[in-house]
Amino acid sequence: MGKSVQAFDSNELNAEDAGHFPANLVSGRGAATNPAARFEKEQRELEDDGWGLLEDLPPIKTECQNEVTRTVITRNTSPDLPFDRSINPYRGCEHGCTYCFARPSHAYIGLSPGVDFETRLYSKGNAADVLERELSKPSYQPKPIAIGTNTDPYQPVERNLKIMRGILEVLERTGHPVTIVTKSALVLRDKDILCRMAERNLVSVRLSITTEDRKLARSMEPRASTPANRYKAIRELAEAGVPTGVLIAPVIPGLTDHELEAILANCKEMGAAAAGYILLRMPREVSELFKDWLLREAPGRYRHVLSLMRSMRGGKDYDAEWNRRMRGAGPYAAQLSKRFQLTCKRLGLTSRGPKLSTEHFIGPEKGSVQLSLF
Repeated sequence: MGKSVQAFDSNELNAEDAGHFPANLVSGRGAATNPAARFEKEQRELEDDGWGLLEDLPPIKTECQNEVTRTVITRNTSPDLPFDRSINPYRGCEHGCTYCFARPSHAYIGLSPGVDFETRLYSKGNAADVLERELSKPSYQPKPIAIGTNTDPYQPVERNLKIMRGILEVLERTGHPVTIVTKSALVLRDKDILCRMAERNLVSVRLSITTEDRKLARSMEPRASTPANRYKAIRELAEAGVPTGVLIAPVIPGLTDHELEAILANCKEMGAAAAGYILLRMPREVSELFKDWLLREAPGRYRHVLSLMRSMRGGKDYDAEWNRRMRGAGPYAAQLSKRFQLTCKRLGLTSRGPKLSTEHFIGPEKGSVQLSLF
């Protein structure tokens, strides 16, 4: 297997940092490494070249490339997901959550699940037009579309690109139900559309909250909205009549699981009506990326977190089995589930969102979208 070596200044790297980008290059990023995609023939490593020359390299910037897509609705038959179709307006996510289970998906386009995942993005600029075409098919049967299941539809680049808003405009116009999960208060930008859809029982929104600790959140989710702003988004949406809930995701045993009850109570106070949680998932490259983050940011918790995680994953870093991958198994997982259930019962939070309506759906009359040749 071929290997190319990228050199950096020896004053910025030491034996403990081997394989890491210099800190100034990845400031504000969740990952500090950029392992090659698992399907690539070449592997790259950072290595001290021994010259000791200072290089004033700029921080890695976010690049977003538009892609012309032929389909936007993705289908699934997973028995542990409450939806059978979803839309992802973006590939990669600038939020840079170090634990993100979607990171390995970047390997399928030849990019790294590390720094590449949060800096080299792809946007589906024609998503709204293609969605309208797909909804216009005579055979289409409406069911709620889930958005935010892989990468966040309200990540920072959405502020200018407005792809998500275009999608919502199509769904509102056709009377199609949608569920949204996000870690961004940018969802409030589209409150006007969401309110109108809520009047017809077409939408529900969940804000994903991992921790109330702003410093910890800044480290784990460097470009997502602060916990305080996510609480604010829950309150404003709920006050506007939009069915709103919280998704505590991921719950990290030994690091954030002690916050479960407090987050649920505060979300209830903000107006949340529904709640859910997902246990930390570490598939493929996420395992090494998250463990690297733990060693850098919470070394004293490293062994404890991994020990608890493995106790819920059959002794492994990850268990992909249906009906176990989201919640885990074993005594600690059962205790976590019981805590969640009892707290929701005490607070009057439901574990399921509202049953959205499909009776308003009217397929678009013109669904023939001409795709770009280039």
